[in-house]
Amino acid sequence: MAPIAEAPPILDFSAFYGNDEVAKAKLVDDVRKCCLRNGFFQIVGHRVPAQLQDDVLASLKHFFSLPKSVKEEVHKDNTTWNRGYESFGSQILEAGTLPDSKEGFYIGEEIAKDHPYFVHKKLNSGPNQWPEGSEGMTFKETSMAYYSEMHALARDVLATLARSLDLGEDYFNDFTSGAVATLRYLHYPPQPSDSDEKLARGIGAHTDFGSVTLLMQDEVEGLQVWEKTTGAWLDVEPVKGAYVVNLGNMFMRWSNDRYVSNLHRVINKSGKERYSVPFFYSGNPDFGERRVSQVPAN
Repeated sequence: MAPIAEAPPILDFSAFYGNDEVAKAKLVDDVRKCCLRNGFFQIVGHRVPAQLQDDVLASLKHFFSLPKSVKEEVHKDNTTWNRGYESFGSQILEAGTLPDSKEGFYIGEEIAKDHPYFVHKKLNSGPNQWPEGSEGMTFKETSMAYYSEMHALARDVLATLARSLDLGEDYFNDFTSGAVATLRYLHYPPQPSDSDEKLARGIGAHTDFGSVTLLMQDEVEGLQVWEKTTGAWLDVEPVKGAYVVNLGNMFMRWSNDRYVSNLHRVINKSGKERYSVPFFYSGNPDFGERRVSQVPAN
């Protein structure tokens, strides 16, 4: 029988927080299956407040609506640690394609220049840049409240991933202590409906390099995941309030390549503006390379 192409499923993560061990075991098993297949799934039933999600989307939409000159006052090129505004066409993530049709904004932990992470030039570690004025203050407060919630959710997801590898829920505690992460706001304008999909991308096909990525989408489609068993690109349906979870290259290596860090891309032919919010979890920068040795290599 030919393999069936199935988009990443939507899993109810509330079982992680409950006392029903049967439901929790099913969640763990479902996560394991997704990680073995294509490294992607969606979760609902998490604890990130819906109002905060809405506030974040409203804040980033307002920021990206500002004049280009205002956004460029906080351009990430002002820093060497990747914080602030990213212009349209700044990246080409897929060889042989046009520059990515998106703009972005990078946020991380508020780290002072005397912090050891900054002094020793740890990954993307340093102070953030924020727009001026009262609206910029609201943007900062909303962003940092959301950033904190995402750290908590990432720890919960990693605990579930640990169980999926027959490890204790606390297995990654050292990795999540003092963790570095990047919150990224993204805006994809609509691509022409007749644009060449071999050249034009919102963001080109790529894998993520960290441990896990947690992505909040708005209501506009465009995210696609590669399904290697069928050689097809699968659309990842936007679900209000849900998070798309995918594994990065680091986690694939930890699992002795059993779990998949998968190709994904964005092509926005919806005719609408698309916004998304990925949270890239890199973990403690002093943790060092570690492999989950209990997982067989074959």
